Amino acid sequence: MHLSRLSKNVSLLFVTILLGAGSVSAVAAASDQKVTDQKAQQVSEPVKPAEQAQASSDVVAKVNGAAINAMELRRAKKVMMAGQPGMQIPPDRQKEFDQQALSQIISAELLYQAGEKLKINDIEKQVDAKLAQSKTRFPTPEDFTKAIKELEMTEAELREYTRRDLIISNFIDQTIVPKITVTEEDIKKFYEQNPDKFNRPESVKASHILIGVDAKASVEEKKKARDKIEKLRKDIAGGADFAVLAKENSTCPSSQQGGDLGFFGKGQMVPAFEQSAFSFKPGEISDIVETQFGFHIIKVTDKKPAETIVLKEVRGKIEEFLKGQKISAAVNTFLTETKKTAKIDSLLK
Repeated sequence: MHLSRLSKNVSLLFVTILLGAGSVSAVAAASDQKVTDQKAQQVSEPVKPAEQAQASSDVVAKVNGAAINAMELRRAKKVMMAGQPGMQIPPDRQKEFDQQALSQIISAELLYQAGEKLKINDIEKQVDAKLAQSKTRFPTPEDFTKAIKELEMTEAELREYTRRDLIISNFIDQTIVPKITVTEEDIKKFYEQNPDKFNRPESVKASHILIGVDAKASVEEKKKARDKIEKLRKDIAGGADFAVLAKENSTCPSSQQGGDLGFFGKGQMVPAFEQSAFSFKPGEISDIVETQFGFHIIKVTDKKPAETIVLKEVRGKIEEFLKGQKISAAVNTFLTETKKTAKIDSLLK
């Protein structure tokens, strides 16, 4: 329940993914996305862009006289696909997908045109900061350059899209967000109507010592690992410090924390490990447990029963989620009204 989750559908999709989600303008396309998740199907055929024979400069739409070219559409489709790993568009749905992508770009253009009427102080400095931040998300400068190239974009074009995105964000921040209110009644109603979202299952906190051995290891290798874990179990029974033994002997990365795995619920660990961990009381130590990873000794350190999360604990998250929904709805309303008077010419075939 976080507003940034809406950012996967931002009209300026490629900018959002490249620069990182989080701007309020992310709701622009969330209000316009209607069919991708529901109608796109998983098929084996590769995507066939409808404009592959079209020059990148060909105009596919005009919004109040501002041209949208085929390259912009192609980029938007690329990023929409990247946001849905494994998704393929069947040939009979390609035109529908193209129209949807174009509709999102048109929505962004309308928001941008409205946003241009508002003054933004030091916008170029903001663009610089946003671009600098985006580069830190990549391991190397080469990875950043590669990401831009994959979107058939130059850094100068990325800068322009970043500037436009900031203008859209500013417009929404200044004209829509201030009108949004989430009341205590809204929060309480959502909490009461969605009890399944606020159930916390039983969980256990445990540490373990793992002597790893491959499932396909020889009988001799398995015996060697078993002998080692049995000796460690005897040492623990004799009063040796569990955390110290874990640090010195465990082959699990958790050894650095004395074997501490933190809290986990059912279904998060392999069955044999889970069954053992949930069967002991805090302070108790298991016998040797064998899994596909090797041999374990498990120490249960705490348990939490299944419970309902109290409203006070999740109030902030609910408020943020509901605010995001209301912003998205308000942007949708703005676009619906704006399109009534805007001159929009779609030239996509």
